[in-house]
Amino acid sequence: MAYIGQNLDRFSNVEKLDAITPATATGAGPYNLTKGGVAFTPSSADTMVISINGVVQYGNFTVSSSTVTFSAALADADVCDFIYHMGTGLLSTPVDNSVSTAKIVDSNITTAKIANDAVTNAKILNESITINGSAVALGGSVTVGETKPTISSSSFTIAPSVSSTITIAGSNFISVPIVEAISSTGVITRASAVTFTSSSSINATFTLANGSYFLRVENNDGNAVRTSSAILSVSSAPSWTTSAGSLGSFSAGSTISGLNVVATSDSNVTITEVTSPLTLTGNSDTPATTMNLTLSGSAGTTATYTISGTAPSPTSDTNYSFTLRATDVESQTADRTFSITISVGANNSGQFN
Repeated sequence: MAYIGQNLDRFSNVEKLDAITPATATGAGPYNLTKGGVAFTPSSADTMVISINGVVQYGNFTVSSSTVTFSAALADADVCDFIYHMGTGLLSTPVDNSVSTAKIVDSNITTAKIANDAVTNAKILNESITINGSAVALGGSVTVGETKPTISSSSFTIAPSVSSTITIAGSNFISVPIVEAISSTGVITRASAVTFTSSSSINATFTLANGSYFLRVENNDGNAVRTSSAILSVSSAPSWTTSAGSLGSFSAGSTISGLNVVATSDSNVTITEVTSPLTLTGNSDTPATTMNLTLSGSAGTTATYTISGTAPSPTSDTNYSFTLRATDVESQTADRTFSITISVGANNSGQFN
């Protein structure tokens, strides 16, 4: 049949279907639609071009699945000239401004269809982007109202390899946060237990090896804080090498030297007298006298301090009891009580004539 215009093969997805065979018995239909003998389902009646007896049909048939039904009955004498399925568009590139919003199927433009760096500020509605509920003006900035926790505690010291609980002071804690100890080498140990007391106080339990650790607290909203320095020290408390009790007996007025006391720790230790620095005083069982001996030495992981000086000259044998304290860098302490006996012999009985 003659027609005016471009050949049908210039249209996209144009498919020629098998002609149907009109029959009086079938009447208006339905008639099966096939292509090469295989059932064919058109997208809609609007995409179908059917010619019967040299007349192109329009608006007088419907399609359902792979069948077509006419509004008027066909007869054996009728002839189907051709059936074309026209597809959904043209093969040629659409002219500018010819594709309207109505012609684009919803959700049909995917991420893969958008070129990298193709979406500019000019294509985004101003203040259409929000961060934490605050609208962002394009080309401007926004201050995001984050509420980060803080840690105000300055230092902690716990023993190694023992479950220990510390109380962390700060602000903006949210129940129940994650608490971590971070070693100087970056090894992270999460607290085995965390107790939320208030927004300004939490308890965390750790079992850690010797060392210094940063502390990190992360709220359940993702906001977190880490201390700027290693405020958690894991260290053993000092211990005494010198046994408690008597350090010896000395004659009144004699010279005392080389009388050593020793304490150790995993950090430097200093030794002081609990009662009065550098002075050993008599206990309540003796006259309120002072031995006036000197305690001297240098700090170290093994600290050796020497008691020296001239023994006092009491009127009778006197036992002087005193307490020394070993203190390490982490301010851990260990006290030990010692005694020195001063003997008054015949050589000191000058009162007898």
